[in-house]
Amino acid sequence: QVQLVEPGGGLVQPGGSLRLSCAASGFSISSSVMNWYRQAPGKEREFVAGIRGAYNINYAGAVKGRFTISGDNAKNTLYLQMNSLKPEDTAVYYCNANIYAAYWGRGTQVTVSS
Repeated sequence: QVQLVEPGGGLVQPGGSLRLSCAASGFSISSSVMNWYRQAPGKEREFVAGIRGAYNINYAGAVKGRFTISGDNAKNTLYLQMNSLKPEDTAVYYCNANIYAAYWGRGTQVTVSS
């Protein structure tokens, strides 16, 4: 059974950092396309970052240079390191896995505010 669990999230001040994690089970992240998406209030869900293998990595323009996606194959866990956070980064962040179908975590709230 495929499961994606995203603990973490929380409140951080502008300019601060936060690391999200996504613990995967039922499949191997090393052989899957893994993504982070986010959805702000009143907006559609949008792509944030994606990774396939060790070197195929993509970022949305709004987060490029500030966010880093990575995976720990031994722990079967996906990460999103978020630096220089801005109020406009406030959203629910979702972990996504594309295997033979699309799977989603329940999401975790990130709030950037002073």
